Amino acid sequence: MKPRTRPRTTVAIISTLLSAAVALAGVLVFSPTSSAATNLISNGTFETGTLSGWSCSSGTGAAVSGSAHTGTWALQGSPTSGDNARCSQSVSVKPSSTYTLSAWVKGSNVYLGADGGTSTWSTNDSWNQLTTTFTTSSSATTVTVYLHGWYGLPAYQADDVVLDGPGGTAPPPDTTPPTTPGGLTVGSPTSSSLALTWSASSDANGVDHYDVVRGTGAAQSVGSVTSWTATGLSPSTTYSFKVRACDAAGNCSAYGASASGTTSSGPTDPPPGGGTLPKHVLTGYWQNFDNGATVQRIRDVQANYDLIAVAFADTDPSKPGGITFTLDPTLSSRLGGYTAADFKADIAAKHQAGKRVILSVGGQNGTISVTNATAAANFASSALGILREYGFDGVDIDLENGVNAQYMGQALRSLQSSFGSGLIITMAPQTIDMQATSFEYFKLALNIKDILTIVNVQYYNSGAMNGCNGQVYSQGSVDFITAQACIMLQNGLRPDQVGLGLPASSRAAGSGYVSPTIVDNALDCLARGTNCGSFKPSTTWPSLRGAMTWSTNWDALNGNGFSSTVGSHVHSLP
Repeated sequence: MKPRTRPRTTVAIISTLLSAAVALAGVLVFSPTSSAATNLISNGTFETGTLSGWSCSSGTGAAVSGSAHTGTWALQGSPTSGDNARCSQSVSVKPSSTYTLSAWVKGSNVYLGADGGTSTWSTNDSWNQLTTTFTTSSSATTVTVYLHGWYGLPAYQADDVVLDGPGGTAPPPDTTPPTTPGGLTVGSPTSSSLALTWSASSDANGVDHYDVVRGTGAAQSVGSVTSWTATGLSPSTTYSFKVRACDAAGNCSAYGASASGTTSSGPTDPPPGGGTLPKHVLTGYWQNFDNGATVQRIRDVQANYDLIAVAFADTDPSKPGGITFTLDPTLSSRLGGYTAADFKADIAAKHQAGKRVILSVGGQNGTISVTNATAAANFASSALGILREYGFDGVDIDLENGVNAQYMGQALRSLQSSFGSGLIITMAPQTIDMQATSFEYFKLALNIKDILTIVNVQYYNSGAMNGCNGQVYSQGSVDFITAQACIMLQNGLRPDQVGLGLPASSRAAGSGYVSPTIVDNALDCLARGTNCGSFKPSTTWPSLRGAMTWSTNWDALNGNGFSSTVGSHVHSLP
């Protein structure tokens, strides 16, 4: 049947009447754009033909014509191997207010976000809109919004940037730096670390962060703390440090007097929790929910898995930073009964078999946020209660919506202090989170290196990424895995703290699945220098910890191909 259509004469009459109404009223009726959103962004369409209002790092940004989303002009950022082409703008806002930030972007790995707020990204070479929402703090008067690409990748473009929300009154510019921090001491030496402490600086608007310089190296921001541990050092070596304070306006004090310390002799000891695990480990996530994969009890998890990460803990809505955990009731119905007592007994049985079981925090949809001292204390206390109740051996940090290195580090140290030296701490950052030591996840790993067990990076759902040799690799190959892993191996983490995370089947992830043979080849390349692709690292790391997969359930549905092939290979590493 053909669709019904309005007779042509009727259409003409209605069109004439509408035109007359518009002419009489002097307004545009039925316009879909008559109530456009408030936009606090200056030059968000770039139709000035300039970057007026924007600041781009190292001259990496430009206004370009001919390919805009709307109008004539758009922003183009051109990353280099050492710069992600960040373009930002500071906007006056009101405290405790909600804002929606959006932009149209195209290109590989384009990011949109607000400092201190949320961020989002895409890898689409066609125009697509990114949107994120955030709420300002109770003392906020300005917020910095930004766009950036990724190191070594092609140029990106952005257009029609909008920040919708109540406008604020710009405070007078702050040009006064904080006072210079003093009292720097360097002590508590281990064979690979030195602990630094210093006195707090004062600033009318508060200290935003401290910069620490080791020797003649680059400054490293360590947050607003007055103590920090330098890791990745060599035994029996003297290091000097100096510290300065910076505020949110970018004003920095002079560096205080330098201080030196000497690391102890001997090899680097493995982390305390690592002693409860084999030299090489296969980690598998166990799903506390039913999403189409094989539903398992803990006792059903394949024997090749040395470490089982129970996914996931939930947010405690009554306690910022706090977590809770209960068994998903759908498991009981699918399994013909599975109680908390059964679950605990299964964990105890895995212990008897020499396995370890930890609780994973976060996941793709997790909203747990640890961004201040109160949240850190709540995380540590609630996690400790759950670990003791169920018999978990540690925690896994899988916060895919962002992590605060300072306060999550504080929470994990507090948890380890209460639980004991046997606490296992693992992390499962996304590929992009470990591209540079300045990123929060990488900072967290280095800050807790002395108590950290394994970092299993998710080498999937990634798109193209920059490798440790400066070359760009697409996911799904030996080269992608090895060139990503060596970023961690060359930048401060020990080999026994590095694992390779891959999906157990093509259904387990949106992209990035590789056959178990590719995983085995990547392990061989890094540990033995064999079975490499076109990229072969200049050294080998025989003590590489192993591999991880999402998930034991998807592995079971796929005939246990991952645990059978990769598991046996992990256990055969030197």
